[in-house]
Amino acid sequence: MGGLEVPDRPKKIAVLGSTGVIGRYALELAAGFPDRFQVVGLAAGRNRDLLARQIELFQPRLASILDEAQARELSRVGRTRVLSGPRGLVEVAGMEEAELVVSAVVGFAGLAPTLAALEAGKTVALANKESLVAGGSLVMAAAGEGGARIIPVDSEISAIFQSLAGQRREDLKRILLTASGGPFRGMEARELEKVTPRRALAHPNWEMGSRITIDSATLMNKGLEAIEALWLFGLKPDQVSIHVHPTSILHSAVEFVDGSVVAQLAVPDMRLPVAYALAFPERLRIREVPPLDLFSIPPLAFEPPALDRFPCLSLALEAARVGLSAPAVLNAADEVAVGAFLEGRIGFMDIPRVVGRTLEAHRPAELTDLRSVEAVDGWARAKAGEMV
Repeated sequence: MGGLEVPDRPKKIAVLGSTGVIGRYALELAAGFPDRFQVVGLAAGRNRDLLARQIELFQPRLASILDEAQARELSRVGRTRVLSGPRGLVEVAGMEEAELVVSAVVGFAGLAPTLAALEAGKTVALANKESLVAGGSLVMAAAGEGGARIIPVDSEISAIFQSLAGQRREDLKRILLTASGGPFRGMEARELEKVTPRRALAHPNWEMGSRITIDSATLMNKGLEAIEALWLFGLKPDQVSIHVHPTSILHSAVEFVDGSVVAQLAVPDMRLPVAYALAFPERLRIREVPPLDLFSIPPLAFEPPALDRFPCLSLALEAARVGLSAPAVLNAADEVAVGAFLEGRIGFMDIPRVVGRTLEAHRPAELTDLRSVEAVDGWARAKAGEMV
């Protein structure tokens, strides 16, 4: 890797979800640009061995892992103070030294630490879209009150963020959100009923964690991204247009009131949006990622999503229109259903059935604080578990 002009001092970062795909990319970039970034905090779920290696390499002041016994074992690695449980995760998120927090914890568990980072006034590189899906009003309020900035890491949402740079928000007409279509884009409905977890985990374009890969296969991920975009960019549901783009070259675009369209294009490599979020407002020269050659790529083809075969997207868009607590219920039920599918307890097309029935059983209500979001999340998980 190579860099730009070296700043006066490295940017101090904390990485939540450090052993996951996005967390590993962030640390790879930090190691490749030691003059640009200093890792001061790490937080992981259950991958003790990898976290131990990360602690040895970066020597952060603070680290956290879910299991208390594992935390005690890790406390013997170097001089890093090691915490445990959800409280440890929140403490790393809000640690005083960190200037930028990479929020890459998977699922609803990322909401509390994201709020903690924003309330502490940190810049947050947000890879945990569930924070905005489940608690969008809380997240945006925390960012506003703490004077914090959110920089999206999801490739499509990052593309919109980049396309809006230097533009007047009042000139925005709508966003064009792209989706690869996943591994089953052309598959008939009867064949989708037979999909196995192994097949669903084989995404054609991206390397991602298991939940987001399954969500990409059902198109739920695109619905979650639509909800994320509504909050981040202050949009109404009818300002989001979703288009399947199988080659994942045009990552998303913005249409303005005069008919102009600004898009961000690149090879599909998650290191690019991660690097953009880490170095913002600068860009890093990442030699491992090849430049996009517009003159040799296939034609840029687009098609509408098949909502009849991928009802998860319809459920997400409807939850976005309903608002209130509906998106939180959607996310919780999806986490339960995807987990059950990966365990072989339900079929692929049972995922939207579980989510849909859970939403039907819910009466949307206003979410006023973290406790109210946690209560809705708990109810939805229990209900979805009954459906499973």
